[in-house]
Amino acid sequence: MRFKDRLVIVTGGAKGIGLACARAFALEGAKIACLDVDVSAKSSMSLIGPMADAWRCDVSQFNQVSATFDDIIKRWGAVSVLINNAGIQTYGNVLETTEAHWDRVMNVNLKSAFLCSQAVIPSMLSQGRGVIINMSSVQAFVSQNIVAAYTTSKTALLGLTRSIAVDFAPEVRCIAVCPGTVDTPMLRDAIAQSADPETVLAECNEMHPVMRIGTAEEIAKLCLFLASDDAGFITGQPIRIDGGLGLSIGGSKRG
Repeated sequence: MRFKDRLVIVTGGAKGIGLACARAFALEGAKIACLDVDVSAKSSMSLIGPMADAWRCDVSQFNQVSATFDDIIKRWGAVSVLINNAGIQTYGNVLETTEAHWDRVMNVNLKSAFLCSQAVIPSMLSQGRGVIINMSSVQAFVSQNIVAAYTTSKTALLGLTRSIAVDFAPEVRCIAVCPGTVDTPMLRDAIAQSADPETVLAECNEMHPVMRIGTAEEIAKLCLFLASDDAGFITGQPIRIDGGLGLSIGGSKRG
């Protein structure tokens, strides 16, 4: 019960990695506040328990973030952990990406982390401790095709992570978690749009040296560790959990 009675806020917590994080921290005794535009978040939190609840909030909008965090803090007190997990995956290269497309990805993936961190840091400073985890991506280091806006947003999160870690130490630690391909509803929806989903899923597995994609629960377990006192000497760093994706440049094998 490492997080007994501590308040953990998870954005994008209705499904996927966010929901896995909410469940994992709740099992460790935390109070869970989930922020999401998905109305299913309410029922997801009710299944976790009485100390988990959801607020409908567009985390890319300052007024909504400010009002929601005020409500959560008044209800449950100071925030111990913030997981900036809300994000969208969209496709297009620089020529194909419209300004509206670019702005939406930046607002959801990057601006939301800035706004939520801004809202929660005073609470963390007031109690003398707190951890912010920004959900970046392995694509902050390597990039697939036609994801110009997405990979840019996830790379920029590393800079935000460093800035928060430097500016608000030692009370606040800030870490970026960088997953590889993870089995989430967002991934399944993207694969379903292809002409041959089974082949695409097999390719996703095979491009990782461990020969499989990750699970949301594995990402949640890493977040548990990073937010705990056991990781007290880790801050400002990008932590890759990617099954070795991007380690190899290919080529022939000799044996």
